[in-house]
Amino acid sequence: MAETKIIVLDDDPTGSQTVHSCLLLTRWDVDTLKEGLRDKAPLFFVLTNTRGIDAESAANITREVCINLKQALDELAAAGQVINPLVVSRSDSTLRGHYPVETDVIAEELGPFDAHFMVPAFFEGGRFTKDSVHYLVVDDVPVPVHKTEFARDSVFGYQHSYLPDYVEEKTRGRIQSGDVERFQLEDVRGDSLARLMKLENNACCVVDCETQDDLNHFSNQLMEAASQGKRFLFRSAASLLTALAQLPPQPVKAEDMSRYVSDARPGVVLVGSHVQKTTQQLHELLKMPGLRPVEIDVDQIEKQRDKLFESVMEDIIETHLSGDTVVIFTSRVEKTFASQADRLDFGIQVSNFLMDIVRNLPVRVGFLISKGGITSNDVLSKGLNLRASRVVGQILPGCSVVRCASDHERFADLPVVIFPGNVGDEFSLAKAYERLTFDKAGISDVA
Repeated sequence: MAETKIIVLDDDPTGSQTVHSCLLLTRWDVDTLKEGLRDKAPLFFVLTNTRGIDAESAANITREVCINLKQALDELAAAGQVINPLVVSRSDSTLRGHYPVETDVIAEELGPFDAHFMVPAFFEGGRFTKDSVHYLVVDDVPVPVHKTEFARDSVFGYQHSYLPDYVEEKTRGRIQSGDVERFQLEDVRGDSLARLMKLENNACCVVDCETQDDLNHFSNQLMEAASQGKRFLFRSAASLLTALAQLPPQPVKAEDMSRYVSDARPGVVLVGSHVQKTTQQLHELLKMPGLRPVEIDVDQIEKQRDKLFESVMEDIIETHLSGDTVVIFTSRVEKTFASQADRLDFGIQVSNFLMDIVRNLPVRVGFLISKGGITSNDVLSKGLNLRASRVVGQILPGCSVVRCASDHERFADLPVVIFPGNVGDEFSLAKAYERLTFDKAGISDVA
């Protein structure tokens, strides 16, 4: 009998923000994918980081993952381990990302599928869908996402919160709004199995859900339809993964995450995200004791890179030796660019500078908080050079903690917080820092 494995192609590393005990892969060669497929967890993530690149490059990477995944599945099947893949294209809960580019490529390489489902809900971050309209809760008020700052993104901007219209907009009319299958709350909370069994030809479906229970119930019906031969593809945020994986509680509670910090050592907070929420969180964090700020003027990276790097590293080392945690952040002014390509190129330049810093952090750093999705992906794959890492749980709703391997060449067992740019309230970053620095004497070593 085939084993079902949930395979998540994640366009930044924050999709694991509702699960634990699973692998994050930053490589997708056949052998690494086979490692993920063999792992005991019901799901694993392939961190493609495609939200940080252009559409053509995103399509190429997605295709490469799918081709290698097919080979990995075939080789395991030939060895007697037959796996039924359940593929999720995980993206942003505020509708930013390369849709339909990525789902189109997955369908071409791993299809045919009977349907693809758009499920952008992320309840921990205040994102839900009702009457096919996707909302973001801002100051306790539900706001249609097209009215938020995220809809004005210079790369992934959009005009519609009503998901069928969003689909028509993003597919440039290839999928008409009226042709989108709408699973509304009464469908999600009721019995939709017969309707699911009738889906065919990669029908586009959008799904209402206000609570995790809604998705849990609907996912049971999806899995039942899949067990009867239906093939589904998902474009989702993180909450669907919770429903599909059905994991038990995480092994270490969020408030006890300081147990992963060796000898209560000071750490590093790296802030790359520029959304307004991150700036507010940074402001509150810097009010906390035991911190020293180091601001990086991004305009100086191209002009005086070596001099700036030397100055920043001196500040970091001095702070660490003093026993304080250093907060490294890029200048908060949002720059404007002549083109999307110019914006992406500048982002790569800044990220490369930040990763040089990560590679040269003091070896006895106690923890690392990485703020921002693209920044976090680069921290894992480039700064820390992790081929694979394991999620140990969430330190806050929507914020994963992963650990470096015990044999890491520089940062053995280092806990790393993946903190999305658009998650939490203004005090959340300070709270994550507080949970890592609260000294739990005698239990700092966690297996």
